[in-house]
Formats: sequence, C-alpha cells, structure tokens
Amino acid sequence: MPVIDADTHVDENDETWDYIPEGYEYYRPTTVVQAEYSETAKLPYGNNRFWLIDGSFHMRRFRSEERTRTTEAKRELKDIEARLRDMDALGIDYQVCYPTLLATTPTGRAEVEFALTKAYNRWMAARCKESGGRLKFLAILPMLTMDEAVKELEFARENGAVGISRKGIECGRPAGDPYFYPVYEAAKALDMAVCFHTGTGDPQRHDADFRMHSPWHFNYPVFDAFTSLVLTGVPNKFNGLRFGFVEAMASWVPLCLADLRARNERTGWMQSFDLKTDLFRQCNFYVACQTVEDVPYIMQHTGEDYLIAGTDYSHADQSAEIETLSTIRQWGEDGYITKTQARKILEDNPARLYGIS
Repeated sequence: MPVIDADTHVDENDETWDYIPEGYEYYRPTTVVQAEYSETAKLPYGNNRFWLIDGSFHMRRFRSEERTRTTEAKRELKDIEARLRDMDALGIDYQVCYPTLLATTPTGRAEVEFALTKAYNRWMAARCKESGGRLKFLAILPMLTMDEAVKELEFARENGAVGISRKGIECGRPAGDPYFYPVYEAAKALDMAVCFHTGTGDPQRHDADFRMHSPWHFNYPVFDAFTSLVLTGVPNKFNGLRFGFVEAMASWVPLCLADLRARNERTGWMQSFDLKTDLFRQCNFYVACQTVEDVPYIMQHTGEDYLIAGTDYSHADQSAEIETLSTIRQWGEDGYITKTQARKILEDNPARLYGIS
C-alpha cells in the first residue's frame, strides 16, 4: 500500500484567482501589504500581508522556509517537481492537499463564495494533474448555494478530488443539519470523503484578527461536527459515506465519546440517538492524530483502523511537523506501537478514507 500524507496544505496565490469564472472578476482577491513592522502596527513579522476580499482582510502570510522546510514555489504549487522530490525524501507516495485561505470562510455572500471556490477547485485540479496524480485535493464547495455545491462536487470528482473539505459549523449550521444532506448524498454517490478540517465557518472570524486565534473558533467546530453527526444519525442516513476529522488532534475523542454516553444514558428521553457499539467502524469515522499525543491510549477508543496522520506540509503552526510520518514509522520499529498499527496509520487507513489505491 502507498504511504499517504493525510493532511498537507497549499498556499493560494495570484495564479489561483486566474480561474475565477467570467463575469465574477470583480470579486478577485487582491494583496495588501502593510508597511514595515512598527510599534504602531503591532503585527509580528511575517504577518503583515493580507488578502482583501469582499471588503475585509484575511491573512496571507510570509512563511519561514527554515521552519516549514519548504519554499514558496512548493507551497504555492509553482514547482510541482520540487514538491514531489520532498515527498520522495520523506518516503511519501501521495499528499492530500487542503487549502489555507479557504480553510476559513472569507465571505458571507453567495456570489463571492461561488467565485472563490470555483477558482480554487480549477486551480487545484490543474496543479494536481501536473503531479501525475501524486497530489490529491479536497474540493471547497459554495455551500451558500446548495445546487451549485452539488454541481461543483461533480466537477471535482471528475477532475481528481478525493473528497470535500468542510468546516465543522458552516452557513451558521452544525454538520448534522439537513441543509447539508444534498452534499452528503452526492458525496456518497461519487464515493468521496467528507472531511472536517480546523477552521472557522464564520466570515466575521478569521486569522487576520489575532483575538480570534482560539480553539473555540478553529478546533472546536471539528469536535462539534463529530457529535452532531452522531446525534442526528447522519452516518445511518448515508450508509457507507466516509468522514474525516483533520488537524484538530485526536485527544478529544475520549471526551466526545464520554459526552455521547452521558447524553444517551441521562437525556435520551429528550433526544434519542443511535450510539453504536463500534462507533468508528460503523460510522466510517477517521481521525488525524499527531505525534505529541498519547496515540496508544487514543487507539483504545478509536481502534487501530481509523487513525490517520499528516505533516501539515507548508504550514508552521502547532500542527506542523514535517517528520510526522517518519516518526510514526519509527514508533513501529521501536515497539511504542506495533508495526501493523504504524502501517495502518500511514497506509491502509488514509487509503480507505480518501479512496486511494
């Protein structure tokens, strides 16, 4: 089985927006750079470049090549061959790519969202094709216009996407809301994963405002999605649909399972739901773990068949560790986990989630 980096990123750039559909050019993001750092500005170095979108600013970082161990050309998919060489050096066969800007929600207007998501998906389709299929992408859908979201999902599948990237709370709705059922139905029919990645679905909350850098806005929506799907029985309604929970670590799993057990035992009279005995297998739930966590303990709750891992390639936040897969491989050699468990995290499990053979 191939080794799969289950969570990497690309940085959108000016070329991304060359794919904005005709008639929507007005909504093309532009780059704004603040003057050099000053006491008045009070912005850390590297955080003074922004996308201007629909009247608001969203971070467009200058990244450290030393910290990320990447170059701008690799992060922005301008040098595909160089990125593939990095993968070879790390022993990785496939990278699954998530966005950066569009991991958040830069607009609350349907027409702007339509323009940005269409452009992103076409840019990623073209770049991933250049990789010979070694780069896979998660589509971003125009969720404010559900009929267009379903059409875009069909385009993405035809052009190499392995799933969709969602926010845990989006369009002001939890993941189990019937509003999203048309997307779930289409994803099931197209054999695509639905993955909840860290990030906010609130256009008023974004990483250009440092006061919003809290788990409440970026990590907790992933936990909420997990609980919401169980409480509303979405896995039952769309049997076989695969779900991923990505970059929020996995240590929250015991907490959420305990909460679900308590709800089932104590408030079932108020909201009954099917708390499955083998929840991860029966619901097709996959969770991304990180090397700072107690993975053997987490596997007691998830089982060994539903953990995946990613390097967060190109990013430099607390989830980024470019040697993640090498570390997990070494864990298997050292006996921290079994060799079989290591292989499943690196190969078998992400292959099932993303439908990669």
